[in-house]
Amino acid sequence: MTTTSTVPPFARDRMVHGWFVVKGVSDAGDAAWIIALAWTSVQLASPAVAGLVVAAGTLPRAAALLVGGAVADRFDVRRILTVTTAARVLVLLGTIAVAVLAGESIALLAVAAIGFGLCDAIFEPAAVTLGRHLVREDDLSAYGGASQTSARLGAMTGAAIGGGLVAFGGLTVSAALNAITYLGVLGYLAVALRLRFPMPRMDPAPMLRAIGEGFGHLRTTRTTRTLVITLSGLNLAVGPALGLGLALRVRDAEWGAGTLGLLQALVACGALVGGAVMIRWQPHRPAPLAFTLLVVQGLAIVLLAMPTVLVTATSCVVIGLTAGAASALLYAVFVRSVAPQFLGRLGSIQRLGDDCLMPAAMATFGAVAGGVSLAGAFGIFGGMMSVLMVVALTRSRVAAPAATPCRPLATGATTGARRERRDLRRRC
Repeated sequence: MTTTSTVPPFARDRMVHGWFVVKGVSDAGDAAWIIALAWTSVQLASPAVAGLVVAAGTLPRAAALLVGGAVADRFDVRRILTVTTAARVLVLLGTIAVAVLAGESIALLAVAAIGFGLCDAIFEPAAVTLGRHLVREDDLSAYGGASQTSARLGAMTGAAIGGGLVAFGGLTVSAALNAITYLGVLGYLAVALRLRFPMPRMDPAPMLRAIGEGFGHLRTTRTTRTLVITLSGLNLAVGPALGLGLALRVRDAEWGAGTLGLLQALVACGALVGGAVMIRWQPHRPAPLAFTLLVVQGLAIVLLAMPTVLVTATSCVVIGLTAGAASALLYAVFVRSVAPQFLGRLGSIQRLGDDCLMPAAMATFGAVAGGVSLAGAFGIFGGMMSVLMVVALTRSRVAAPAATPCRPLATGATTGARRERRDLRRRC
């Protein structure tokens, strides 16, 4: 059995660093594949139909996400990642074969998107638990920061090359490249990646009962419930503000499409820097710091209401920085705080809440922007986010998890014991 003393420090952990590299390359392949899917769709059908094709994987993913959480808590995580990655390769190879033999069609693209959505539903809850299997608790913030950084670098690289790739070789070349990146992931899972820290597994149970036990644990565990609810609402303000509001701000101010791209790039660069900072810095109280950063993020969303390009650009940088840092910190808080045997199921519940509520949040933002004003929409969404994070800060049990686990103290009246208790209260 692996012990903490035999695991290298995160800065020298070559196995984990290698995983981030192959996963980042795979994320680049995914980003290029999504561009190819969208581009091919608009060539074959109307923009409305193309939008439905690109979003076709969302509903199947939402439907299967709770199953993925139960699977992650029941079976070996490495095996789950291997099987779902192999399934993605088969989806891509099948897409290539049908496109070559029968030609590209909307039906083919929709089936490919649905296949990827189902794979995501099983892969992602297992991936949430992976860090706890690989690194020490003290390194979870660094793991989250490195994971966020590699994923964003991969997505940015894939987006940058995706357009040229689909123009050069079409859908089949993009699918083939993505399949190759997934073969790299499969090879690394088979040869190099080894789980170090075992976690308790869920007892065999019917799927519906296993899913129900996850909701039952959420209902009876106040701290976990508050944390999951808080994390489920994180993207409901920033998603519409950046995905819809920023485009409306650029349109209304007549800054041009190039400015919109630059502003989005500032958000991405800020997120990269914020995540990278968390690789080296491991605060003792990550939850309060993360919620404080998100209070600032909410205020930055409010400031997007000002039709000044300098203020808007600064707000985008702040949103990116706070998002990158807070995501890494809250990943560590989540995987450290949730009972290990429920980690996959509660991760899927948290993700499901985000997925299901985001369309409503987008529609509400658009309705407020059209019915009241764009400034009002930014103010309401950003203000509500700041208020939600202030509430999370005041929930001491949620904000309590520290980077260094708190250990029980022996009772006694000695000077050393009293000093130790004071230190513990300050830390925890």
